[in-house]
Amino acid sequence: MAAALAAQEKDPIRWEETDGPSGSRRSFGKWFKENGWRHIVGVLASAFSLFPLLYVLSASFDPTGTMASSNSLFSSFSLQNYVDLFNDEARPYAKWFMNTMIIGIVTSVSTVFLGALAAYAFSRMRFAGRRVGLLTLLLVQMFPQLLAVVAIFLLLTYIGDIVPVLGIGSQLGLILVYLGGALGVNTYLMYGFFNTIPQSLDEAAKLDGASHVQIFFQIILRLVTPILAVVALLSFISTVSEFVIASVVLTDPGTQTLAVGLFGYVSETRSENWGVFAAGAVLAALPVMALFLFLQKYIVSGLTAGGVKG
Repeated sequence: MAAALAAQEKDPIRWEETDGPSGSRRSFGKWFKENGWRHIVGVLASAFSLFPLLYVLSASFDPTGTMASSNSLFSSFSLQNYVDLFNDEARPYAKWFMNTMIIGIVTSVSTVFLGALAAYAFSRMRFAGRRVGLLTLLLVQMFPQLLAVVAIFLLLTYIGDIVPVLGIGSQLGLILVYLGGALGVNTYLMYGFFNTIPQSLDEAAKLDGASHVQIFFQIILRLVTPILAVVALLSFISTVSEFVIASVVLTDPGTQTLAVGLFGYVSETRSENWGVFAAGAVLAALPVMALFLFLQKYIVSGLTAGGVKG
């Protein structure tokens, strides 16, 4: 036994390829049954995920602009679609891009802030209706805002008669609609993460004379950075890709977002503007990809710790 342990420490790679101290190699069938099938599943899943991305990228470089000619991946290469994308005065892509970034950033930051305030209150304070309120926030989110599109349209129409800056066609009005669903799942996710922070830190800070505001901003927020990053990322992605409510609220082409504006390329003439649409979709994915790569170190820890209930 001692000799086997010494052999394992001396050559761990060879030890993994054998069945034990006898030194006999595993058969291909046994390796495939234990680990090999996982590699095949991983390769198939990767190919399934990457093919749509490669197809859109290939179509963005195809100057013909038709879906039929885009079936052959990277059969031709041209930047004409990207040039046409920014030279179309009737469809201001650059303006759509800026609108999307502004709405996405403001909505995600506000969502994180409001959710953190609510999660801190539910996690650290004890008050009547606390559990019922938390469950209510979760249950309300089971009914998406999509079901209230007509009500949102009528509400913004009436509000616009009194406060035009919040009515139909207003980006601020759209942001407020998005913030109407800022609580709920986000608060519940943050609540689970807040419960992992020891309350002894709060008690020690209170002994030093710190208020709830000081504890929240100076102590708690610094310790819950992973879950803040996760909620910000999810909120930003959902806001950037949201189409139905944005198409109802934003009626002026100069105020529309990328999701609404790009739909105009394929809503009428699907065969002529496919390449330009694909080019716009590729550029629209870059901010989301950059934000994901920037926050990826927080994602795993934020999601796993946020699933713990207190």
